[in-house]
Amino acid sequence: MISRRTLIGSAGAAVTLAACGNGVGGNGAATIDARVDETRDYLFNTFPGTRELASKAYGVLYMPLVTEAGFGIGGGFGRGALRIRDVTVDYYSAAKASVGFQIGAQQYAHALFFMTEAALSEFRASPGWAAGADLKYATPETGANIGKETTELNPVIALVFGQAGLIAGATLSGIKYTRIIP
Repeated sequence: MISRRTLIGSAGAAVTLAACGNGVGGNGAATIDARVDETRDYLFNTFPGTRELASKAYGVLYMPLVTEAGFGIGGGFGRGALRIRDVTVDYYSAAKASVGFQIGAQQYAHALFFMTEAALSEFRASPGWAAGADLKYATPETGANIGKETTELNPVIALVFGQAGLIAGATLSGIKYTRIIP
């Protein structure tokens, strides 16, 4: 049986390892904004339907690079920006923890599209917002045609794209977004 101290220490080590590969040291506002611009352009050019989705959203949180690693216990970290009408209004970090059968490392980008004003307001008002059961993650390759029905039913739509690396396993995980000052 794994003690709580071992679990917390291992999760901290995994997040630290993930952050090291994420270039955390050089993540000032200008760097984050440049990465967000590149990520947004890649998303719109590669998956054209996301441009219309962004135009209907009240805000979009772009996380250009999340690094994740795990061996039994895992973690991930990334930084990004919340944009309203394509203007940066806040910066956020994303920290992910997972436990279960897993091994490997990967990097990816993701974007959260806030489809209602209430969802965006709740996100911005919270001191730390955790992704929950009401959030659906999809890859644009499998969900390239996000229709009107999807945006009406889901107040937050999350797309994961640009995956590189290999991680395998079955885990329980959560991700928390926290406002930062870069």
